[in-house]
Amino acid sequence: MKAVLASCSASISELKKNPSALIDQAEGEPVAILNHNKPTAYLVPAETYERLMEKLEDYQLGLIVKDRQNEKISAIEVDIDEL
Repeated sequence: MKAVLASCSASISELKKNPSALIDQAEGEPVAILNHNKPTAYLVPAETYERLMEKLEDYQLGLIVKDRQNEKISAIEVDIDEL
């Protein structure tokens, strides 16, 4: 059985009845949408999703920085006044 990664859950039938109420009841937390008692999707408010995407972007930028630090060895130093 898959783990439910949310403190709140609802069936697909409950979601169909009143999605707005479900989002309001969750108070910004994710809602696991269950199909036959197994998580099939997670419903998150737009603000929560946007924050998650920002954190993911920050993480990806961090990986780029880490990769580029290794390129520092082959870099050529340049004095701005010499340009």
